Amino acid sequence: MRLYKFYQWIPVLLIVIGVFYSSSQPYQKQDVRPEIGKYVDLEKVEENFGDVKLNYAGSEVSVEARGAASFVEFFIRKGAHFTVFFALGFFAFRAMRLNGYQTMKAAIIALMLVSSYAAFDETHQNFTENRTPHLEDVMIDISGGAAAILLASLIYRNRHIKKTSFRNV
Repeated sequence: MRLYKFYQWIPVLLIVIGVFYSSSQPYQKQDVRPEIGKYVDLEKVEENFGDVKLNYAGSEVSVEARGAASFVEFFIRKGAHFTVFFALGFFAFRAMRLNGYQTMKAAIIALMLVSSYAAFDETHQNFTENRTPHLEDVMIDISGGAAAILLASLIYRNRHIKKTSFRNV
């Protein structure tokens, strides 16, 4: 039974390792702007989103201020934050439920785990060359995790989780 419980945490562990590795790299190693131009018509981005302006972490995000490729990259990066922490929240909740925790307790603990790791990740970026921590990124991360936990709690709420051994699965 203990081996089965451990296996439920493997996706969580892989996501945590992946996020840690990603946050350890300087921005230049993750810069996707050159690739964006190969797959996205940047003139269309300028034409269709030239009037879009938003403020994020004290700076303007717009085609005019950053250029079309950086504008697209901004949304890819923020989408990645949301998606990765969505996966972390979902798998953390799932592991808790499959290890016998009730839905509410699993949701609270999973949200605490997601929130703590989001804060740790941004703090870690503070020590990485050319990376800047942002409270706004932590909020995106927590939002992704919370959305996944809500979805997972709806999926698992009426399921009776029976305790079983790894051999019976």
